[in-house]
Amino acid sequence: MIRSLWWAAKTGGEPPFDTAHLKVYYPAAADGDRLTGVFAPEGGPYPVVLFVSGINVGQDAYRWLAVEIARAGFVCVTFDRVGELFGGEHGLTPGVDLEAAAPAAYGTRPTCPAIGAVLAALAEIDLLKGAIDLDRVALGGHSAGGSVVLQSARHFPSVRAVFAYGAHTMVATMLGWAPGTVVPAQADCPVLLSVGTRDGVIMGSSDRYGQEGHAHDPVTRTFEEALGEGEHLLAVMEGANHFAIADPVDPTAARAFLDLPATADRRPELARLITSFLRTHLHGDAESRAMLDGLDLRRSHA
Repeated sequence: MIRSLWWAAKTGGEPPFDTAHLKVYYPAAADGDRLTGVFAPEGGPYPVVLFVSGINVGQDAYRWLAVEIARAGFVCVTFDRVGELFGGEHGLTPGVDLEAAAPAAYGTRPTCPAIGAVLAALAEIDLLKGAIDLDRVALGGHSAGGSVVLQSARHFPSVRAVFAYGAHTMVATMLGWAPGTVVPAQADCPVLLSVGTRDGVIMGSSDRYGQEGHAHDPVTRTFEEALGEGEHLLAVMEGANHFAIADPVDPTAARAFLDLPATADRRPELARLITSFLRTHLHGDAESRAMLDGLDLRRSHA
């Protein structure tokens, strides 16, 4: 069975905007404490998958995926963090080091400082001691969460795989980049990019990146231009939209109003793809690799 626990991590910044609230999903023993509801982990040690949310998307929207990842033999972590957004507004955000994302400093440090803080906090949880393997880590994310993961992964040596849905490394002109710039992903490991054909949010954000005149969408350009050598995959999901990975979608927050209506539910397919990718590169599972090899995916030439 899969159970979860809550934790917190200091992520820097001025109080009260300096704390991430974590939810940690793990394979658990069948019997727990009836008074507290605490269930001990069963088996392990398990690799860790840290999933980073999109802007103003609560972590509970990814619970369905976190449970599937945990069932596949991982400890999966999500988190909520309220902090400053662009323009001085506040909302749910993984937190972006804007100086690290600007041309003068890009690539020198993670653009998302919370990643390191959350991973470090996992080692403090007594219930999980001996059940997690922090030397085998995968980073995943949706939308802006996927972008900061792609921009940060190589700064954490334990990261063995990266996956992102509806995310890319095309950067905003307001940070000082030339229009249409796709920056190199900071990932020295296999990368899985996935995107829906009805992603209205990425389409509706073109003015932010000055991408007019570029034939390919930002996700395809990221796959073609931003990734180095490696076993990289691109999955284009017919009929899926930007928020296909979120369930439920909160119509009162984020930018779901920009999205196109989905014409197909690709969540089961997406979960199989992600868990097979993770099992291939963190468990060395031959059956999962064979499953990936049988899919109609775009693959890097390296």
